[in-house]
Amino acid sequence: MLALLLVLLAQRETQSFDRGWRFHLGDVPRAQEPGFADTAWRRLDLPHDWSIEGPFSEQNPAGVAGGALPGGIAWYRKAFTLPAGDTGKVVFIEFDGVYRNSEVWINGQYLGKRPYGYSSFRYELTPHIRYGKQRNVIAVRVDNSQQPNSRWYSGSGIYRHVRLVKTNPVHVDQWGTYVATPAVSAESSQVSIRTTVRNERQAAQPIALRTTVYDSAGKEVAAVSADGRVAGDSVVEMTQAVTIPNPVLWSLERPYLYRVASRLMCGATACDNYATPFGVRSFIFRADSGFYLNGKAVKIRGVCLHHDLGALGAAVNTRAIERQLQIMRAMGANAIRTSHNPPAPELLDLTDRMGFIVMDEAFDMWKKEKTKYDYHLDWDAWHVRDLSDMVLRDRNHPSVFFWSIGNEVMEQWTDSDKTAAPVARELAGIVHALDPTRPVTQAANNGSPANPVFHAGALDLLGHNYHHEVWKDFPTQYPGEKFIITEAMSALNSRGVYEQPSDSVASYETPYVKNHGPQPNRDYRLSSYDNRKAFWGSLHEESLSLFERYPFLSGMFIWQGIDYLGEPTPYEWPARSSYFGVVDLAGFPKDPFYLYQSVWALADPPMLHLFPHWNWARGDTVDVWVYTNAEQVELYLNGAFQGVRRKEGKVGHLMWRVAYKPGTLRAVARTAGLVTTSAVVRTTGKPTRIALTPDRVGIRADGEDLSFVTVTVRDRQGRAVPTAEPLIRFRVTGDARIVGVDNGDQISHTSFQAKQVRLFNGKALVIVRAGRTPGTATLTAEGKGLAPATVRIAIK
Repeated sequence: MLALLLVLLAQRETQSFDRGWRFHLGDVPRAQEPGFADTAWRRLDLPHDWSIEGPFSEQNPAGVAGGALPGGIAWYRKAFTLPAGDTGKVVFIEFDGVYRNSEVWINGQYLGKRPYGYSSFRYELTPHIRYGKQRNVIAVRVDNSQQPNSRWYSGSGIYRHVRLVKTNPVHVDQWGTYVATPAVSAESSQVSIRTTVRNERQAAQPIALRTTVYDSAGKEVAAVSADGRVAGDSVVEMTQAVTIPNPVLWSLERPYLYRVASRLMCGATACDNYATPFGVRSFIFRADSGFYLNGKAVKIRGVCLHHDLGALGAAVNTRAIERQLQIMRAMGANAIRTSHNPPAPELLDLTDRMGFIVMDEAFDMWKKEKTKYDYHLDWDAWHVRDLSDMVLRDRNHPSVFFWSIGNEVMEQWTDSDKTAAPVARELAGIVHALDPTRPVTQAANNGSPANPVFHAGALDLLGHNYHHEVWKDFPTQYPGEKFIITEAMSALNSRGVYEQPSDSVASYETPYVKNHGPQPNRDYRLSSYDNRKAFWGSLHEESLSLFERYPFLSGMFIWQGIDYLGEPTPYEWPARSSYFGVVDLAGFPKDPFYLYQSVWALADPPMLHLFPHWNWARGDTVDVWVYTNAEQVELYLNGAFQGVRRKEGKVGHLMWRVAYKPGTLRAVARTAGLVTTSAVVRTTGKPTRIALTPDRVGIRADGEDLSFVTVTVRDRQGRAVPTAEPLIRFRVTGDARIVGVDNGDQISHTSFQAKQVRLFNGKALVIVRAGRTPGTATLTAEGKGLAPATVRIAIK
């Protein structure tokens, strides 16, 4: 019994540290002191973003590029106790990310500062911990007052998860395993495991490391043991190798995960157990034919995503991230770029399990600034640590296939100061030293062959942003190099807005150049036809056609997959979120979403997207568009044949110019003469009732799970009215709460925290969060002159 007790006491214990914090917005003297009176402070659970709770204002120093939301300084405090039985253990607190300039104290003792808001980090608490009934107090000061410090919405606060970790003084270090598969075939896979062991005792410690590989069912498939010795107050790295027979390869279609279990023994006592998921896969980039995964040619069809979660702000929520990935998967995307910073760990856990290729990005700038208070101020002191920590944290994720050391850095534009090439070489060297298995790229919007970063000898992949007109020249401009389009498009749309005629294209220089070239609409709404773009980019069809044409382009990342808070090009205030996404901020697809689906999604089932809506005025002439993966489409208006259109290539839309008449517009798709599918849009009547459609009617009673409920209004025949914009009010009963509302409108200044929202072009979203008590939550929606709606959500 005593031996069993010693083993249990020695085991690593990781517990969520998210619940029960006190929060105060504003700076407070001596708030780090353990006896400070914080009972009047707000009580909340993490992750938390205080900026999303504030009002939109043109006066907020982040500006519209930062979402026009407030920053500031705030404090978080948490009191806790540790049992006397933990005496002798080593105790750490781990933060996945704090935006920004976080400083941490334990029981009044200063632990340190971390400026970069996207880095994960930890502090050891052991020397200052009190045990038994004595209270401990963690205090965190977060300073996001110096703005602008970002070119997009950053959020503010402890916006990612926090954990308390207890270990034996001899333990596997933070991010202390590195699992690689240097040789992979269908018959076997070599697995290399490097384990870093830390000894916090003063005396040397003999150790034994037993490493076991388990398959996804928990069956042991390989094991190896090694003895070693770690000196007092030091670390040692132990290298082991095993072979997995007949491995199941991680792929996009079957993202299969193995698990390494590291069991560390100190004599007869188990010191530590540490688990590392990983995948077995092989890949290569080729100069002439792109990317190969497990020997199969694969086009990397990706999207750039910023880290905000729409109405939820920057506060991490696993279900919200999963929903974004599901929407992108439905479009046909198979890759994510973490623009332009290290992501939340939950994103990579999901991409591992769901089967996405990830471009993991470190920085938006190097030594030269983009905004006055951005990371360039911290570069000299912190870039080595921040980059190293990103690679150490993320290098076991099978979904991570390449690293980006920067995005559109200012150093790329001139080599007169001789910084571009040395910095690129330094950063690539850091990455390659920690992970020699993956290539390094850098996203450059200076597409000139004279770009000094391209000539630094640092990049394994030449990453290009935009300049689609020169893609065809890459093989001759950069002979023997490998290419990826790290950013493309920058087309602009508002969901559900249709300007006639659709073949009138505008390329906007605003807001960067005033009163020059086409001026965007004064109502801050842009057409959802693919006919509006930023001056540096392209329409969706332009770049997509070229990307699909050239096999040497290994991949492409659309700017952007989903609208994000901030950077409302081509507008300034009162706009406060982007127009770049193929999906709006609420998660509703815009029409170009279906262009990508017609090219990137599977040919089976057939797809056909017909637009626009059919609520117009008599006498209007309307351009009707179709996206489809069929060979041809016939169009009928109230049964009258409007003509047939045939696709000229893989990428493109079909169009008819039709004199509007109320009624039914019907499209019929054919391939090889056979009808594959059809689509209909109808003229609707006035809205009479509200409809609520949850994405899930059952969610977990864990205090975090979400149901995303789409709100529409219907006419007497039950048809959704696509142009309706009534104000809808919500209430919820049961152990659940409304945590966000949105409608995808880039100029809405209604708080995302409100309990009401106005529909935008027929749609809105309300987000319901589960409590921790199983039962049923009932969401009710009401609007003037409309029959109300209710929906029940099981919390279990």
